[in-house]
Amino acid sequence: MISQIKKRDGRVVDFDKEKITNAIFKAAQSVGGKDRELAERLASQVVEILEKQLKPGETPTVEQVQDIVEKILVENGHYKTAKAYILHRQKRAEVRRAKALLGVRDELKLSLNAILVLERRYLRKDETGRVIESTSEMFRRVARAIAEVERDYGKSEEEIKEIEDKFYQMMSKLEFLPNSPTLMNAGSNSELGLSACYVLPVEDSIKSIFDAVKWTALIHKSGGGTGYSFSRLRPVGDVVKTTGGVASGPVSFMKVFDATTETIKQGGRRRGAMMGILRVDHPDILDFIVCKEREGTLRNFNISVAVTDKFMRAVEKDEDFELINPRTKRAVKRLKARAIWNLIITMAWKNGEPGVIFIDTINKANPTPAIGEIESTNPCGEVPLLPYESCNLGSINLSKFVTDGKIDYEKLGEVVKLATRFLDNVIDANKYPVPEIEQMTKANRKIGLGVMGFADMLIQLGIPYNSEEALKVANEVMKFICQKARETSVELGKEKGSFPNFKGSIFDGKYEAMRNATVTTIAPTGSIGVIANCSQGIEPIFAVCYMREVSESLGKSLIEINQLFENIAIKEGFYTEDLIQKISGKTSVQDVEEIPEGIRKVFVTAHDISPEWHVRMQAEFQKFTDNAVSKTINFPNSATPHDVEKAYLLAYKSGCKGITIYRHGSREVQVLRPVGEISLESSEPCPTCTLYS
Repeated sequence: MISQIKKRDGRVVDFDKEKITNAIFKAAQSVGGKDRELAERLASQVVEILEKQLKPGETPTVEQVQDIVEKILVENGHYKTAKAYILHRQKRAEVRRAKALLGVRDELKLSLNAILVLERRYLRKDETGRVIESTSEMFRRVARAIAEVERDYGKSEEEIKEIEDKFYQMMSKLEFLPNSPTLMNAGSNSELGLSACYVLPVEDSIKSIFDAVKWTALIHKSGGGTGYSFSRLRPVGDVVKTTGGVASGPVSFMKVFDATTETIKQGGRRRGAMMGILRVDHPDILDFIVCKEREGTLRNFNISVAVTDKFMRAVEKDEDFELINPRTKRAVKRLKARAIWNLIITMAWKNGEPGVIFIDTINKANPTPAIGEIESTNPCGEVPLLPYESCNLGSINLSKFVTDGKIDYEKLGEVVKLATRFLDNVIDANKYPVPEIEQMTKANRKIGLGVMGFADMLIQLGIPYNSEEALKVANEVMKFICQKARETSVELGKEKGSFPNFKGSIFDGKYEAMRNATVTTIAPTGSIGVIANCSQGIEPIFAVCYMREVSESLGKSLIEINQLFENIAIKEGFYTEDLIQKISGKTSVQDVEEIPEGIRKVFVTAHDISPEWHVRMQAEFQKFTDNAVSKTINFPNSATPHDVEKAYLLAYKSGCKGITIYRHGSREVQVLRPVGEISLESSEPCPTCTLYS
């Protein structure tokens, strides 16, 4: 009777036949098998052979067991399962070798790309730079730190431990992951913050500007990103009474912020990320629109124009539009609205920026209008915030909630409830760079629960992204998540107290209590999407096989093959290395005849999908998202400025809070590219927003 087994690292652990059964059944499932009892019988055969081979008192090794599994599968005629098992074993061996070189202990069997990112940015290290934390220890560290907040609300030791375990399971199963600063810093005994998003005020004074610069440095050191409206700054050439000189304008001061961020580099973990916004009625708006025309300028900024309803009406009627000096509040010039509009469109077509935020649409949904107007967003535009506010984000991996071709809403609801509590706790666990940010954040307690893996979910359901059925799934899933998160916020409000600015908010009089002013956001999930090994945010897959530039600080280019495609190709019998090589240089597989037509339709990529479908998907998610939606509207290189204009107008009329487009190949450096395209060493923080989350 076998009682123990020797693992590859030399450890001897209890022998568990169930693990053999699971491995065989998983290989069988990848090629369409559903008979678990057969897997159990085959596992019994493996144990019988193993017992005959072993000498008295000898302990078997994992490799011995795997060799016998391969032999049994072939001898019993399960050739497809044997092939899947052998391929998986080979890949796991390659991954183990790579992880060993990186010095990472990975009990959770994460992807190699996930380990590359975790090793560089997230896992704790000693003073020599050696990794001293395993993957499971990282999640346990975070779970413990965030659960510890419950102590302040009267929870017992047993209750705190139970919540910690639930947080750990949710993260270690990759069902939910918080934003990067929380994974990096929670429980690390440092003064670094846990929030991803901050908006800082920039008033029209040197003191205010450089206070914001100082706070930016502190925030970026911890891994957070910052947004600003520069609309209050006086325009170029305006008088400066205190010195007798003239003002240099918003764009000149943006260069100061950019230089600061370039120096900080977010502690070497993540490149600084900033959003610069200027109102469309600012006298310097034309200079702002073209300020990033030359690639590499203001490289740490994403920029967006804050467009008003008044401006959009002027565009539609082809009327003149007044530009207002923010110092005097007086009109200083008039321009054709369409001239400004056309310049925005042309620059977006040329290199993806500026984006547009519909500032009046945003403020119509402002949950605390009595506190003030929203002027800016975080770096990727998905979180409109008041000055001094911060927000904690986290995303549910939707690919983990499909069972037998159906969405498991019961399981999803449980994770939404737990994730909402987690994010609310982050507000209390957070370390804040200045008192004003802590005060405003805790007064409104905004959180942003979003999703990733949406494209993977559609593939698992057999639904093309560019279809009415996909829009229906988006509507149902996000409506469900929003409702469950809101219900949980009400429960937490009763349990722990409503957010202090509840009175006078849009919830006052409608709900008995409310813990959080906002609960939902759709973030780009760049890094955490890599960790979870899923498609990012609500984006379609970029390609079936592609190269990802993971920032200059990581210094890596990651090759990614869609795991769902690989599984289906093995299951349906058309997987070959030649096929993978063929599709590795393509942004679309629609012309690859080796792939069955029905499967090609499901594996539509970002470049197979017309901009209209991209915008409609964003609008569908926005219907049930408190904050905003980070989404890149992809265009082929052949798109015209007129095509871009149609997308911008559709976004406005569809109720989107903003829009960012990217025309493939319009920049020398882009974050995602097909394998084989020219790669440069660094990657611009481009509008795809795939690095920031």
